[in-house]
Amino acid sequence: MEELPDYAERVLEVAELIPPGRVMTYGDIAEWLEEGGPRQVGRAMALYGGGVPWWRVVRSDGTLLPGHELSALAHYRSEGTPLREAARSADSHVPRLDMKRARWDGDEGAGDSAHI
Repeated sequence: MEELPDYAERVLEVAELIPPGRVMTYGDIAEWLEEGGPRQVGRAMALYGGGVPWWRVVRSDGTLLPGHELSALAHYRSEGTPLREAARSADSHVPRLDMKRARWDGDEGAGDSAHI
């Protein structure tokens, strides 16, 4: 198996820390790592994130990952992640994440783990 690039490994480690029912944005993870940006985190997740709770790493506007909406939605519902129902005028009827309630800042529930 190919060895993970160091940055990707660190991104995946943060993704694994996010508690069930909570989310972090791509930008949140870049900020946590003090390296890269949302696009670099997104690329690491796209290439290597299949083995971690990828549905907990999200867009800042709360929209679900295109092409993976139903799979992500099933995870959110089973974990009790706060959602906002789609507006009647929305093109799709897929809810969005309630970012004010679902966003995790990396502190509560993280135990004594220091920033990675």
